[in-house]
Amino acid sequence: MTYEDRAGDRPPELSAAAAALAARCEPRVNELARRMARDVFEQLRGYAELPADVKDMEIAATARHGMRLFLRGTGAGGGNGNGGRAWPVALDYFQQRATQRAEEGMPLHLLLRTYTLGTKELFRALRETARPGEQEALAELAEALFTAADRVVGAVAESYLDEQAALAAERHEQRRSRARALLDGRPVTDGSAPTPDGPALVLWLRFDHTGSGDSAAAEGQSRAPVAVRRLVRRVQAALDRAFGTDVPALLDADGGHAVVLPGAPELPLQALELVREAAGVGVGVRSAAATATGIRDIPRAARLTREVVRIAAACGRPHGLHRLDDVLLEYHLSRPSEGSDRIAALLAPLAGRPELVETLRTHLEQRQDRRATARRLSLHPNSVDHRLARIQDLTGLDLADPRDTALALASLLLAETAPKVTE
Repeated sequence: MTYEDRAGDRPPELSAAAAALAARCEPRVNELARRMARDVFEQLRGYAELPADVKDMEIAATARHGMRLFLRGTGAGGGNGNGGRAWPVALDYFQQRATQRAEEGMPLHLLLRTYTLGTKELFRALRETARPGEQEALAELAEALFTAADRVVGAVAESYLDEQAALAAERHEQRRSRARALLDGRPVTDGSAPTPDGPALVLWLRFDHTGSGDSAAAEGQSRAPVAVRRLVRRVQAALDRAFGTDVPALLDADGGHAVVLPGAPELPLQALELVREAAGVGVGVRSAAATATGIRDIPRAARLTREVVRIAAACGRPHGLHRLDDVLLEYHLSRPSEGSDRIAALLAPLAGRPELVETLRTHLEQRQDRRATARRLSLHPNSVDHRLARIQDLTGLDLADPRDTALALASLLLAETAPKVTE
């Protein structure tokens, strides 16, 4: 990207006196560049840690180039002694340097302050070089210098951030490619270190966007591209922090898988709390974790974690971590078989009555405790009784009978998970 001139950025016309003052200062450029690189910039936090060759060669060379460009530019077009325009348009050099500094990981604040301090030092040199009676020429050069510095700093910041964004996008895609390979049961072959073939922890996260109440506008806002990118970035950072490593993950607005390698670490207690906090208000988080014995076993563990979360959601369990042991019976009852369609059809009479389906789900989750069901649904216990009686009338299932209760649970699970299980 090329930094364009904007209104107010164009350098002023300079007098012959100002051009002469700049010309007298030019012989000091080498000395100034060395002093900036070795002494002046040392006051900047983080500068001392830079490699010596970066400070003594590249940063000094940039300072030297910038000062010469400015001091010589003051005479551009001024061969007839009438002065010229300060600093010709030549920002490519600084933009290339900014891109290089971004690749190397130099902090932006440090990079920009080298330019602002460099501007200050050059003005000090001009002031020391000025003779009595050259105050007006010095003032002209000061205005030209600050205008030029503003343009350079803007161009540098823009190029640095462009390169940083490109590098971040590249790292993000590399991480997603890593996750895709692992979830397919394949070793990673992206040129990074070989993937150790050993136990791995596979995590599935599901994001339930609740918004503010049940507002469709809030739901749409939470799924806007910018909001989704922020959600994914925050959750990815939480995973990296929890496990102390870069965690390959495939996340989107609805959630996704993460794979922790090498080894099969226990799920840190704070991991899901960090993820929940990262997801923010209005996003409920369900999760499940499973251990894979090796790379080829990761796809199985990934399918299992996703199924456990689906079943827990279908059972009406609250958000949080779900384990296979927590839904062992439900997992078994939800497996498709030749009788699945008939069992799923047992609750067909409740179609179009979501309040009855939710009451049944909650009642089963609460171990058929009518008062607990009433509290969860914010209903009076008598209202729960009326709904359960209506369910029995419509389906013919007696929820006081253990066999019918098992059938109701299996029907609920098959009806809500079967389409997703087979995708």
